[in-house]
Amino acid sequence: MKAFTYERVDTPEAAARAAVATPGAQFIAGGTNLLDLMKLQIEKPAHLVDVNRLGLNAIEDTADGGLRIGAMVRNSDLAADMRVRQRYAVLSRALLSGASGQLRNKATTGGNLLQRTRCYYFYDPSKPCNKREPGAGCSAIGGFNRMHAVLGASEQCIAVHPSDMAVAMRVLDAQVATVSPSGARRVIPIADFYRLPANTPQIETSLQPGEFITHVTLPPAPKGVQVYRKVRDRASYAFALVSIAAIVDAQNGQVRSARLAFGGLAHKPWRVPEAESALANSALSANTLAAAGNAVFSGAQIQGHNDFKIPLVRRVLGTVLTQATQAAQA
Repeated sequence: MKAFTYERVDTPEAAARAAVATPGAQFIAGGTNLLDLMKLQIEKPAHLVDVNRLGLNAIEDTADGGLRIGAMVRNSDLAADMRVRQRYAVLSRALLSGASGQLRNKATTGGNLLQRTRCYYFYDPSKPCNKREPGAGCSAIGGFNRMHAVLGASEQCIAVHPSDMAVAMRVLDAQVATVSPSGARRVIPIADFYRLPANTPQIETSLQPGEFITHVTLPPAPKGVQVYRKVRDRASYAFALVSIAAIVDAQNGQVRSARLAFGGLAHKPWRVPEAESALANSALSANTLAAAGNAVFSGAQIQGHNDFKIPLVRRVLGTVLTQATQAAQA
């Protein structure tokens, strides 16, 4: 590890100001991702701003029937909250499929949204990586890219976002609230929170320098059966090869409406309105599933080792929709 200075702050506004006061400063909460990157000297913060004591660890009902989740709420606490389990089961299941119990006890809501990619080459300082060092090149293109993106990638980067929680947040249309160093506050729809790599893969979100996440708000739970399905190389403590968060309103085997968000396919949780439209007000048939899958993979670019993701997602999508429609009849 490189030497760094440390500061503990008492308010979100102070955290944001501290982050821009020292060049190279970063926030630290649970540290489940940042500390690993510091040990590998991939992240080299000159200053750490400890945000653990800001009182942002509450889960509160909103007036319209949604939930307001503090940025410091631990993943284990969020997954176990009875309101989440009953009204947002897709979120609870996504959280419980991530990492391990020990890590979920430390990892925070805000930190989970901001975790870095698990691309092999990003984690290997001996290999070129545009995300780690802009202009160095992307070793995954033409390299071993089994876990990498088939959608939304660029010639600069084909990494995927690793968060399970973010995929569930995307299907729920969460909103991310922030505060800036000036004290200004804003709310960012999660659909706009993450950026695709394009020519600047090192810029992963729409956050401005020093901008600090204070909480995440979920709207009232939409009608339908909620499912989260994750396919990975082992049963636990592994990142998704592909994942699907689904909310399906069905009756008598007919899909009235479906919300779908996909993980493991792109630089951000991926949602395709055309795929949802293909499923709406239709029987769950081979043709309907094919149309939805075609919509998901419009413009897909495979890299060789990750070609399997396209047929895998098609099969998993069929399983998820079948599970949801059967559960709706129970």
